Amino acid sequence: MPYFQDFPDTAKPAIIKTIPFKTPVIQSDDILSITIQTIDNDITNLLNNNNGVNGGNSSLPVAGSSTTPGTPNQSAIAGYLVDKAGNVELPFIGEIKLAGLTTSEAHNLIKKEANKYFNNPVVNVRFANFKITVLGEVNRPASYIAPNEKINLFDALGMAGDLTIFGKRENVLLLRDTLGDKQMIRLNLNSKDIVSSPYFYLQPNDIVYVEPSKYKIASVDAIRNRNITLAASALTILLVLVTRIGK
Repeated sequence: MPYFQDFPDTAKPAIIKTIPFKTPVIQSDDILSITIQTIDNDITNLLNNNNGVNGGNSSLPVAGSSTTPGTPNQSAIAGYLVDKAGNVELPFIGEIKLAGLTTSEAHNLIKKEANKYFNNPVVNVRFANFKITVLGEVNRPASYIAPNEKINLFDALGMAGDLTIFGKRENVLLLRDTLGDKQMIRLNLNSKDIVSSPYFYLQPNDIVYVEPSKYKIASVDAIRNRNITLAASALTILLVLVTRIGK
């Protein structure tokens, strides 16, 4: 089943203006992987391997997620949970507000604070729960942990094994939480304009739903009707047998 059906079959490349990628920001209930490395191995181990003591990287259960990027699983994610106030608690540094920042901005802020206690620390910050859920007519519907922050719609569908032959490519539904409100957007994978859509790049916790085509619905209905007919016939035969035995 082809995508981009309105794109001409020519050797000449097409240049399509795309919407600039918008870096996702940290929000409450996000889980962040934060590491701080110093020249002292003992301090580095204390900062990064204290299993949640004093705010360290703890294993937090997240249904349908995996610590392996791009794979579905029921697992726990290790990281710092951003509390309702938008803060995380780091060893030595203490409580620091990260909500509303990108991971790059959070890196700069944490490094600035870490410089007060350590000599030239190396800081890394990334989302540990950048989760995308793909449902409906795909080969492997599940929740997936994205391997990086710049993931687009086709990346997500690729992780889910692509659409089945019964998926409606012209009417894919995207559900997104925005400041507590749920957005519902229809996307057409048959159009080349999809790459210039402001929803082409996905955000954490986005849900992509692929509707079944009318042929799949008709097929399911036919099977359901057949099963109902067979069940009704079997029940009728059973009632006839019971009636005759009773006589």
